[in-house]
Amino acid sequence: MILKSLQLQNFRSYKDQTFRFSDGTSLVVGPNTSGKTNLLEAVYLLTSGKSFRAQIEEEMISYKRELARVKGKVKIVEETEELEILLTSGQIGNKRTTKKQYLINGVKKRQMDFVGHLNCVFFGPEDLELVIGSPSVRRDYLDSVLEQIDREYRRASLSYKKSLRQRNRLLEQIRDKGRARTSLFLWDKLLLENGEIISQKRKELIDFINQQPDYFGDLIIVYDRSLLSPQRLRKYQDREIAAGMTLIGPHRDDFTLKMVNGGEERNLHLYGSRGEQRTAVFSLKLAELEFVAEKINQRPLLLLDDIFSELDHERRQHLVEVIPKQQTIMTTTDVHLIEPAYRRKVKMIRLN
Repeated sequence: MILKSLQLQNFRSYKDQTFRFSDGTSLVVGPNTSGKTNLLEAVYLLTSGKSFRAQIEEEMISYKRELARVKGKVKIVEETEELEILLTSGQIGNKRTTKKQYLINGVKKRQMDFVGHLNCVFFGPEDLELVIGSPSVRRDYLDSVLEQIDREYRRASLSYKKSLRQRNRLLEQIRDKGRARTSLFLWDKLLLENGEIISQKRKELIDFINQQPDYFGDLIIVYDRSLLSPQRLRKYQDREIAAGMTLIGPHRDDFTLKMVNGGEERNLHLYGSRGEQRTAVFSLKLAELEFVAEKINQRPLLLLDDIFSELDHERRQHLVEVIPKQQTIMTTTDVHLIEPAYRRKVKMIRLN
C-alpha cells in the first residue's frame, strides 16, 4: 500500500494544501510550528480514525472553522482508493451534524469498516511515554496497534467498552438504589467474551515482540494481565459495588519494559537511564513494524516525527537501514541530521 497524496482543508494550521509523496521516502523539512507533526497526524488519522495527540477531536479543526477535511489517495496493488475523514464540532451553521464522518471513494462507512485500508507505524519523541507514562498510555498503545490490523479486535474492543460503561452504571445503581445484583449477568457475560479476545490478542502481540531480535541489549516486555473470569467477578463483586466501577479486566492491563543483564531483570521505568529508555522504545517500534507487516502481509507506512534528533549515531544508522523497506514519511527541523548521501535518495518537502 502506498499513500500517493494527502489533501488537507482547515486541518489545524493547513487552510487548503495538497502533498504528494514518494513511493519510497519523503522527508518533510521545516522549523518548529511549521506544521510537520500536523501533517503526520493527518496521515495517522486516515489509518486509525484517531489522532495520536488530540484530547478533543475539535482541536484538529482550524480556528473559527466549522469543518475540516482530510483526504488521501492510496494505491493498493493496482487499484486506488480515496480515503476521507470529515471533522466538525457537531454543528455547521444552525444545523446539527455528525462530528466525524468516514468515506471510502465518496461512500460513507462506519469507523470499523474504514480502519485498516491504510496501515502505519508511527514513531515520535512522545513515545518515550510508553516507558515512563501511566498504564493507560500502554493500553492505548496495544489498542492502537491491534485495532488497525484486526477487525475482530476492533469489534471486541468496541463491545467491551460499551459493556463496561453499562456495567459501571449498574454497579452504581445497585449501590445507591438497591437494584438487584442479577442485573449484572448480561454485562458480565459480554465482558467475559470480549475481554478474552482482547487479552489473547494483546498477549499474541507481546509474545511476538519478545521473540524479535533485539539489537541493543536483552529487552523483554512483561505483560501484567488483569485476569477476567467468572470466579474473579464473584470474588470482586462486593468491592466493585462499593466502588461503583469494574475493578478487573483488560481495561486494567499494563506491561513493563525490562532489560535483562546477567540473569537479572531491570525495570526501565524505575531504573533505566534516558538513553536506555529511548533504546527500548526504538526496539519496540521496530518489532511493531514487523508485527504489522506479518499480519497484513505487506509493509505498512512508516511515520517518523523528528526522531533523528532523539537517536544516537548507531541507532540512526540502523533506522536508515529499515526506512527503505517500506514507504516512509519522516520529518526533521535540521536536514543536516540526515546523511548527505541518503538525502539525495529522498523526496524533499519543505515547509515554511
